[in-house]
Amino acid sequence: MEQGKVVSFQITENDEKELAAGVAIYISSTPAKVIEFLKNRGMASVDTEIISQSIISPQTTLNTFNELYFKLGRKEETDLLTAKPGSKFNLSTQEFKTLQTINSAQIDLISRTYKEILFDRWQIYRTEGLKGIALYDRGAGRVSDPGKELRAAILNNKVLVNHLPELYQTWLNYPAAMSTDAEERFFLINRQVENRPTAVLLHRIILAEDAGGIILSRQFYVGHSYNSNQLIIGCLPYRGGSLIFYTNRTFTDQVTGFGGGLKQSIGREQMRRRMDRHLINLRNALR
Repeated sequence: MEQGKVVSFQITENDEKELAAGVAIYISSTPAKVIEFLKNRGMASVDTEIISQSIISPQTTLNTFNELYFKLGRKEETDLLTAKPGSKFNLSTQEFKTLQTINSAQIDLISRTYKEILFDRWQIYRTEGLKGIALYDRGAGRVSDPGKELRAAILNNKVLVNHLPELYQTWLNYPAAMSTDAEERFFLINRQVENRPTAVLLHRIILAEDAGGIILSRQFYVGHSYNSNQLIIGCLPYRGGSLIFYTNRTFTDQVTGFGGGLKQSIGREQMRRRMDRHLINLRNALR
């Protein structure tokens, strides 16, 4: 790490849908500078797959939410017109029914209706937390439960529960009382995943202290390809700079079924390489 290399470490996976990885790096910038950079610019500053990022303020209404920058693309709009329960889109049974009320002559209504779905999901999460997240309808009576996945992700984090128990309880039981030292933000992100634009609703908490800082990030809605995601970035002082530890837990139905072990191995390695790039991009941006 002192030579500037990214070092990987193992994270235990506890679900057949889970891909987990951890990486670390030494950066010559202080923890305060690292945390301030990520606080102001977010992961969009280091993740080249992010097309756009908009902050959702607590005062956001449906009208102001519709004004946030987000573009599906014409092909996604056309596909949503005929969307059915399955693996192509992450939507609840009711959300599929809502989209099915729009006929082909009203394609311009698709983006607006989809943004209303996103707004509703954001509002429900803010009031009910993980337990309020609607299931994804996979068809034939099958569902995916991103709320359950994200709960498992935090329950399996031993660092938070042992060293930051108050923050752990806030993250697990959101919406719960939050430390006055913590900063909370929500984002609407458009991310390119598998060559498709992907809507992401993201909840982030940052806690900065004299001895370092920690960033908790939770993707509680993802438009397609994977179900949910939790990443944690910890920053500790070391020799005038910072040791940065970055863990990522992603849940996806794509690694289950026949050949699941191989698919998990490939998916985990791809994720780890992206994480390596994020840390290298962060180091380069802070030079």
